[in-house]
Amino acid sequence: MWTADAILALVLAVCTVSASLDRDAVMRVPSFGVGGPAVPPPPGPPAAVVGPTADPGELVLAALTALPLIVRRRYPLAAFWAVLGVTLVFGQRSGASGATVYTFLSCVVAAYSAAVHSPRRIQALVSVLVGAVLMAVFHDEYFPYFTPGFVPFLVLLGVGLGANAIHTWQQRVRDLQKQQETATRLAVERERARIARELHDVVTHNVSVMVIQAGAARKVMDAAPDRAREALLAVEAGGRTAMAELRHVMGLLTMDGDSGADPAADAGLAPQPGLSQVTALVDRVRATGVPVELTVTGAAAPLVAGADLAAYRVVQEALTNVVKHAAGATVRVTVGHTPDAVHVEVSDTGGTAATPAGPEGGRGLLGLRERLAVYGGTLDAGVRPTGGFRVRAVIPVEKPVDQAPEGVS
Repeated sequence: MWTADAILALVLAVCTVSASLDRDAVMRVPSFGVGGPAVPPPPGPPAAVVGPTADPGELVLAALTALPLIVRRRYPLAAFWAVLGVTLVFGQRSGASGATVYTFLSCVVAAYSAAVHSPRRIQALVSVLVGAVLMAVFHDEYFPYFTPGFVPFLVLLGVGLGANAIHTWQQRVRDLQKQQETATRLAVERERARIARELHDVVTHNVSVMVIQAGAARKVMDAAPDRAREALLAVEAGGRTAMAELRHVMGLLTMDGDSGADPAADAGLAPQPGLSQVTALVDRVRATGVPVELTVTGAAAPLVAGADLAAYRVVQEALTNVVKHAAGATVRVTVGHTPDAVHVEVSDTGGTAATPAGPEGGRGLLGLRERLAVYGGTLDAGVRPTGGFRVRAVIPVEKPVDQAPEGVS
């Protein structure tokens, strides 16, 4: 396209300059006398031709009437106004001439480019209308005189420009469809990743707790049936909790958006957990025999649902890692509320069979880091200098923007 535009601009510029030069080429005609018979010219050398006498500045203007068309696709409005402005100056300086045909064609191509390629539709339309008015007002200098032989050319030119405009619009539609398909595919991939993280958090935590409770019940079933019964009740409670959360995740996938039903009214869908359920989460883990200490400081500030769920998942993932990789460790959970952010920290002392996931944490922690990043939060996980593992998250609190100042109703 760059090559085609450059060739078009160069051809029109050369034609305009050539027409300006031809206008100034004057043939010296010999005199044959007046009022008598024509006297043949005396023999001698042929009549001399006076060469071009055009002003160099005028030739530069003639070339500049078409050269801006090189950038007619990249800067269509700028190219249109450059061509129109130079054409107005050139017409006022040179008047009507054979170059008017080429300057008019340059203006037509520039106007077409502005209408088709400019993303600013209103500005392009206004610019073309203003240019048409200017050409109509000064039509003697800028509108060429067309003989009947030019009519087929003008018809074919209009058909070609119209066909090119239709092709360009169809190409834009195809590009928009491809962009929409790409955006849809990306949204689906992100939703799949989010669902995978949700299922990982729900299944890993609850199944790990249930396995430990079932193992404890098996060991004390003969010696202490009451303790075994309590462990089995904890397994049952953990299973119910896991099923409720799984129904919530799967219910969101199978929910019909056109049915008009309220998702919250469905009894099978439990509300998403948040920091208010951390106490119950700690109690379930504590029931497995893991000593967990919970500390909550400050006044709880309202978080958006996604950020509240992410904070809950941080505690859940950290406790799950302790149950799986740090048997015998003591865990401390701290939730600190400040006006600007919520600070969540889960640290353990390290167990007898500790197998830390590495300085950056496991896959679950990587998913939590991405989840928190959506809400402007951060996650720091690593081995403590004194032993054990620590997970620390900071979730900013969004300030309401619709609150009026005090004293203003």
